[in-house]
Amino acid sequence: MIGYFPDDTIAALATPSGVGAIGVIRISGPKTFEVLDQVFQGKKLSEVPTHTVHLGKIKDGDQELDEVLVAVFHNPKSYTGQDVAEISCHGSSFIQERILELLGKQGIRLASPGEFTLRAFLNGKMDLSQAEAVADMIAADSAGALKTAMYQMKGGFSKEISVLRQELIDFASLVELELDFSEEDVEFADRDQLANLILKILAAVNRLIESFRFGNVMKNGYATVIAGKPNAGKSTLLNALLNEERAIVSDIAGTTRDTVEEAIQLKGILFRFIDTAGIRHDAESEIEKIGIARALEKMKNAAVVIYLFDAREMSLEEVAAETQRFETGQAEILLVANKVDGLSEAQQKALKARPEILQVSAKNKDIDSLIAALSKLANEANLGASGATVSNVRHLEALRETKDALEAAYTGLNSGLTGDLLAEDIRRAIHYLGDITGEISTDDLLGNIFGKFCIGK
Repeated sequence: MIGYFPDDTIAALATPSGVGAIGVIRISGPKTFEVLDQVFQGKKLSEVPTHTVHLGKIKDGDQELDEVLVAVFHNPKSYTGQDVAEISCHGSSFIQERILELLGKQGIRLASPGEFTLRAFLNGKMDLSQAEAVADMIAADSAGALKTAMYQMKGGFSKEISVLRQELIDFASLVELELDFSEEDVEFADRDQLANLILKILAAVNRLIESFRFGNVMKNGYATVIAGKPNAGKSTLLNALLNEERAIVSDIAGTTRDTVEEAIQLKGILFRFIDTAGIRHDAESEIEKIGIARALEKMKNAAVVIYLFDAREMSLEEVAAETQRFETGQAEILLVANKVDGLSEAQQKALKARPEILQVSAKNKDIDSLIAALSKLANEANLGASGATVSNVRHLEALRETKDALEAAYTGLNSGLTGDLLAEDIRRAIHYLGDITGEISTDDLLGNIFGKFCIGK
C-alpha cells in the first residue's frame, strides 16, 4: 500500500504541470496552517473560518515568490478530513516548483499518487467504490462516462451494496446464534425466509452483473467494428465519421491489413470505431489472412458491428448469407448499405422493402441514418440500465464471487446443509460485498487502487 503516515503533512500540484494561467497546490495534514502562517503574508490562516479564500503573498524569508489566493478548509470539513489548503498561484512551472520547495523546507513532503483520496477513504469521507469513482471522473471523456462516475461517487452504488450486505448480516447473525445453541436444537433463522432473502439478493446481484455490459461501454466507449468485404467503403466510412482522412482509401482491394481505431463522441456518448481488413474467403497473402483473423476477433468482442456492403455489388441474399458466417458474441449488428447514390431502380426498390437496412453514401458523407441508429442503440441501453451501474472490473469480480456464494448457500438450504456450513457460504457473500465498498480491504488492494491515481488527487 502507499505509505500512510497520518501525522505527515503532504503537498502536491493538483493541476496539470506546464504553463497555464494558474496552478493549484494542495496541502493536507496537521501542519498545514502552522506552515502557511510562516510563509503566507496576509491573514493568519490558522485563525480564519473554514471554507474561505484569502489573498496574500508567499514569501521565502524576505523574497516574495508570488501573490496567491489560498482556500482554507479546516478539519473535519475537508476533502481528506484533515486540515487542507489550496494555493492558487500563477501558472509558471518555476513558481510552482519554488513554492513546493519552500513547503518542503518547512517539513511538508510531496504526496504519493492518490494519497489525498486515500486519506479521504481512511478518514471515512468516502468509501472505496466512491474513491474509485473519483479516478473515473478525472478520466471521463464523454457525458455517459461522467454520469456513471458521478452516480457512483455520490454513493448511489455504495448504498445499494450496503443495503444488500446488511440484510445478509442481519440474517447471518441469527444463523450464527443457532450455532451457540446447537446442543439444544433451537432454530432462530427461518429457513423459508432465508431462501427468499437469498433469491432476492441474487436477483439484485445478477442485475448489477448484467449492468456491467452497459457500464463498461459508458466508461471505455462503445467498441464499434466496421466490417465487410474489401472495397465496401469501410475506411471511407471511418473517415466520414471522424470528419478527417484517418484511414488510407484506395480502389485496390485489401488496402487495410490491420485494425485502425479512433474514438469520437456522438451526442455525448463515446464510440471507439475500429476499421478492419476486408473479409474475403479466398485471401492468398499471409499478411491479409492475419488481418482478416484480427477483424473476426474484434467482431467477437465488439458492442456493435457495422456490416458495410457495397449495395451495387452485393444482393441482400448474399449479405444475409455472409453475416451468418460470423461470430459476434453479444454485439448489436447494423446492416449498412453503402454507395446507394449509384443504385439501379430495382436495387433501390429492394432496399426500400428492407427498412432495417441503413442506407449511406460514405464518399459523400451522407451518414446521418447511421449516426441516428448508433445514438438510438446507446440510448436504449441507457434506459435499460436503471439504478446502479457497474463499470469497474474489480466490482464485477466481487459480485461474481458473491453470486457463487449465494448460489452455494441456496443449494445448501435445499439439501438440508448444517448451520455451520450454511453460515460459511453467507459469510463469504458478506465478505465480497464488503470488498466492493472497502469495509473489508487489504493493504495490497488499496495500494493497487490508489497507486493508479494521478499525483495531487
